Amino acid sequence: MVMRWPTVLAAVLISGTASAQTAMPSGFVHLAEVNASIRQDIRYAGSRNFVGRPIAGYRAAECVLTREAAQALDRVQKSLAARGLTLVVWDCYRPASAVADFMAWSRDLSDQRQRAIFYPAVEKRTLTSDGYLSARSTHSRGSTVDLGIAPASGGWPPSGSLGPGACTAPAAQRGNEGTLDFGTAYDCFDPLSHGAARGVAREAQANRRMLALAMAAQGFRAYAKEWWHFQLRNEPFPTQTFDFPIPPRGMR
Repeated sequence: MVMRWPTVLAAVLISGTASAQTAMPSGFVHLAEVNASIRQDIRYAGSRNFVGRPIAGYRAAECVLTREAAQALDRVQKSLAARGLTLVVWDCYRPASAVADFMAWSRDLSDQRQRAIFYPAVEKRTLTSDGYLSARSTHSRGSTVDLGIAPASGGWPPSGSLGPGACTAPAAQRGNEGTLDFGTAYDCFDPLSHGAARGVAREAQANRRMLALAMAAQGFRAYAKEWWHFQLRNEPFPTQTFDFPIPPRGMR
């Protein structure tokens, strides 16, 4: 699909957004420059996501964060490494143009290509009111991250692809994400993705608790409706929204 960049960018001319940014601002880093051992599977840079195509603003499949958030993740990674585990990040800083792209997609009710995988039991028209999508995202402040945990000894990247099983199906039917079982796939728009959801297997519940405790110990707070979503409590830009495109590593 051809990206209509002028339309997308015009949609993010909102108060508090630095919409003309092109370079990575001071205070942001590539996570790999802080800890290269953290695995990255940046879903919105490709098609393995609920939209089914690359998202506006993702010029590189790289995790970019504020330095403070990256350093906090480095500490989480070191605590998990002692147990033979590793973090896997799926999304980090998210440009405001990407958020606008999501919202435009949510209004196109004719596009249901990914429903069977990512929102099999939820109506697309209610994704915003149900709290799964928002016109503003804490990711755009640079200190929020979506992530899971995997065995450090496992192969990377994982083989296979998402589906054909729904995101709520048993792990063996969901496709290989390379992580421990957390009860749903990443970005599963479903009540089972709520951190305290009932009906999640005991092992998955334990993995969710392990992730939440490891993140909380380094200053992150969880989002109740997404077991994978964590925001740095003392984020350096608590009121500012950014819209610079994600650059390849080595570029700013």
